[in-house]
Amino acid sequence: MSSEKFDTVDIIRTKRDRGTLTPEQIDWTIDAYTRGAIADEQMAALNMAILLNGMNREEISRWTAAMIASGERMDFSALGKPTSDKHSTGGVGDKITLPLAPLVAVFGVAVPQLSGRGLGHTGGTLDKLEAIPGWRADLSNAEMMAQLAEVGAVICAAGAGLAPADKKLYALRDVTGTVEAIPLIASSIMSKKIAEGTGSLVLDVKVGSGAFMKNEDDARELARTMVTLGKDAGVNTVALLTNMATPLGLTAGNAIEVQESVEVLAGGGPSDVVDLTVALAREMLTAAGRPDADPEAALKDGRAMDVWRRMISAQGGDPDAQLPVARESETILAPADGVLTELDALAVGVAAWRLGAGRARKEDAVQAGAGVRLHAKPGDTVTAGSPLMTLLTDTPEKFERAREALADAVTVSPRPVGTAPLIIDRIS
Repeated sequence: MSSEKFDTVDIIRTKRDRGTLTPEQIDWTIDAYTRGAIADEQMAALNMAILLNGMNREEISRWTAAMIASGERMDFSALGKPTSDKHSTGGVGDKITLPLAPLVAVFGVAVPQLSGRGLGHTGGTLDKLEAIPGWRADLSNAEMMAQLAEVGAVICAAGAGLAPADKKLYALRDVTGTVEAIPLIASSIMSKKIAEGTGSLVLDVKVGSGAFMKNEDDARELARTMVTLGKDAGVNTVALLTNMATPLGLTAGNAIEVQESVEVLAGGGPSDVVDLTVALAREMLTAAGRPDADPEAALKDGRAMDVWRRMISAQGGDPDAQLPVARESETILAPADGVLTELDALAVGVAAWRLGAGRARKEDAVQAGAGVRLHAKPGDTVTAGSPLMTLLTDTPEKFERAREALADAVTVSPRPVGTAPLIIDRIS
């Protein structure tokens, strides 16, 4: 006779038959799976039932709380200043965290940005920063607190102690075709962010070919679910729905995205990266009680750059070091005269990944210099034979597979067509 409080098969059947799990069943399920009392194949069946039949607000909220309870919670109250964080659902060329964290810190708001590594076609913030010689991602909680007190911003890896249930569940979802379940995505993201202890949170939910959510309805549902979870947990949460039909900025890779981020911090950089950085900074500052702050001015006058340099140095990085450069490059040319009306984000992301900028498995290494540099964006006029993008890698045998990914990525039309706005909606 098992000493366990519930029968796993009963719980699976409840969800399979579109029933509602009780708070006690949910608490037990997450705890039992973390302890190893529920087998992977049973949790996989439950995940699939959740993917197919969904969960209501109370279930998602309790599931998230149970994941938080599986580990430690951080507490930033000793800092004596407000904390704000941003989470992006991931995209191509999405380097926004790099200029954003130091920019918000200029105004006395602490930014504890716990970030991840890339998997598949979406780049990871830590991979990008590791292109900077000497920079390290792994900090102890004490180091993180000290850096927040002294510098005001930190971008580092989440410790193993935050929501350990999520780590185990995420790995299982990845290999069982259940990554797309909105209750599971929302609880995965929010359990880590709430356990992290931030006072306010801004979500950047991407929509489009290069995003996890390809259509607006799904993205909106995910954004609403996460905002609700944040508020239920007492975290001031807001979401922006942003366009990921085309890459952000002019780079997709690791070192080249750092370079572009530094251009933004120097008061330049591509307008879409600047606009989204400023929009998210305004949301973070308002949520943290600094509605009158002017982030645009802090990018232009060098204050954000000063914080960036201190932030990189504090983690062992050299902000003046030469960034790695790929050994080989190949240029893709415009097929015709006209206006570039489409540049598919997913195709560019896959190309960058195949060139060595990303990984297929968690243990793979990435090439710091690999990626795709764009020379034109939708709306730009191009001439036949002019450079559209440059492919970068240390391993030239990768060019062919990258070119295959880009075969249908570009549309050049005789006249311009309307493009979707960068910021589609705000959900609070």
